[in-house]
Amino acid sequence: MHTNLSANIYQTGDSSVFKLDTTLIEKPKAQQVLLKQTAIGVNYIDTYFRSGLYPIDLPATLGDEAVGVIEQVGEGVTEFSVGQRVAYSAAKGAYTQYRVIDINELVPIPDNIDDKSVATSLLRGMTVEYLFCRLHELKPSDVILIHAAAGGVGQIACQWARAVGATVIGTVSSAEKARIAKRNGCDFVINYTEQDFVKAVDEITNGQKVDVVYDGVGKDTFTQSLDCLRVRGLMVSFGNASGKPDPFDVLELSKKGSLYLTRPTLYHYTRNRQEILDSAARYLAMLEKGHINIQVGESFALSDVAKAHDYLVQRNRIGSPVLIP
Repeated sequence: MHTNLSANIYQTGDSSVFKLDTTLIEKPKAQQVLLKQTAIGVNYIDTYFRSGLYPIDLPATLGDEAVGVIEQVGEGVTEFSVGQRVAYSAAKGAYTQYRVIDINELVPIPDNIDDKSVATSLLRGMTVEYLFCRLHELKPSDVILIHAAAGGVGQIACQWARAVGATVIGTVSSAEKARIAKRNGCDFVINYTEQDFVKAVDEITNGQKVDVVYDGVGKDTFTQSLDCLRVRGLMVSFGNASGKPDPFDVLELSKKGSLYLTRPTLYHYTRNRQEILDSAARYLAMLEKGHINIQVGESFALSDVAKAHDYLVQRNRIGSPVLIP
């Protein structure tokens, strides 16, 4: 058995609720492997569970994605082998050194992609994959608006959209983030601290507005984003970084041009093994081909998980943090 360090919460609240626990970890059972984790992604959704915005059973080990090396395999495991690098993106319980995990959660990693890049981006990359490939198949003719274009999802989305050939308008909160968004593929960048983004979109598109809005910000951008859509445009509200959007009258969708509205989650686009493998493969292929490059944020020891969460919610941060067990 291995001695294992994990970061857990026994109540919801701010980052101070994390507690470090040391336990013994069991051997893997049938169709499981023992994973020695090398890099753990820290995602904004983790703060939703920690704060209580999203419900979770307590006590809980947060985190959905990590990269590691297989140390042991359980009975019947033929798809993976000892020493193989693997990753997962939607298996809660990642904030730990070692993990026994079902093989159905795992995906293989190409040798030429580093651990931190995958651990800090797989969930985000698979999010962009379903947003651009399955929820709405992004086309070169599309004009889209991406909020938080310099954020973790935003940077991947801008690069992916550039590879497709779509026209990308992005919103950011600073001049530095504007440079990042531009570098990652934004054709037009709006600093919403200096400009009204609705007016700016109207000017950029000569009054035609956009086909799709991708909004991971929520409360601060949702209502105005509806005014950026052309007739029969699609509003994709996939995150709540600034809080939940205020309730609104659905008749507004009709008044503003028979708009479409969806509030998707990655979970409903990775409901079986094949969907997980296909989604991860599409994203990792974009990394391999060089269409997407990941800017990794600060690295934190697993014992400093509270600091990683504090870093994550800073609006001026660049890149996504990673925990090193």
